[in-house]
Amino acid sequence: MTSWLFEEFEVSPDALVIEGRHQPGSLTIASGVWMCAAGSILLDAGTYTVRPRDQFVFFAVDEGATTLRWVQSELTLKENETCWLPASREKAFLDVPRSARLIWIAMDGPLAPMVVRKMGALLHAPLRQTALPSQMLLARQIVQVMVRHTGTSNATYQLQHLMYGMLASHWGQPVAMDAMLSHEIAKVVDTLRANEYRDNYSLAEMAAISRIPLETFRKRFVSEVGIPPLSYVLRCKMERAKELLREQNMTVRQVGAEVGMQDPYHFSKQFKNIVGISPTTFMKQAANPDATIRRESKRK
Repeated sequence: MTSWLFEEFEVSPDALVIEGRHQPGSLTIASGVWMCAAGSILLDAGTYTVRPRDQFVFFAVDEGATTLRWVQSELTLKENETCWLPASREKAFLDVPRSARLIWIAMDGPLAPMVVRKMGALLHAPLRQTALPSQMLLARQIVQVMVRHTGTSNATYQLQHLMYGMLASHWGQPVAMDAMLSHEIAKVVDTLRANEYRDNYSLAEMAAISRIPLETFRKRFVSEVGIPPLSYVLRCKMERAKELLREQNMTVRQVGAEVGMQDPYHFSKQFKNIVGISPTTFMKQAANPDATIRRESKRK
């Protein structure tokens, strides 16, 4: 089959491949960033080639697992894990050990690099990230809308709304699995954001903020946000840490303290578990990506 993203390959009769392309409207172009193509694809075991592209591409694994190879990077992604593939003239390769369902969204426009950075990614190399359930749901909706209106600008405002919903969800704003969070859960999420994830709120303290019983709060939070409260807090702490490591002149110890982890070893361990690389490596790559790639190339 032919594809916007993949070089030609054979698919089985049962394979599900849907793709759509978007022609942004004038106001969307004026905004500086838009999604130009998206798709969902069920791949059999094998190796697949991703075309060189001028756009940043958001990859998400909906089912199964795959390994992404690009330049000197190799990244294994499991279900609900994502990465951004940099805009590049280099090909990328996907190794699928068994069948895997992937979602991909291509981002275009002069402000696309800023949005990609706001989504916690590096501009020069793929970085493994875990998606919130609300982000995965929004990504599926983007694919559906783009396929339904492929080649037109009919859904340009709806797609912008969904795109900024993904960005808001990533940054801990109150985006629910269906529409908006309830008042009780949104109050907790807003409190965490206002605190910039410095304090280590317990489950009981979050329930007290919501003013609903602890067990009811836990169930409501999972139902609306998609993951347990403490897992959500840890994820948001690491996103805040990435921003501080990249944007501020701070040490790893200082960043750990800023997100409520006074022990730098514990902070580094949690960061690597979630981000996939150590805080020091992340900081070096963000500060000098070319040097990092050269060092990796020499080690090869």
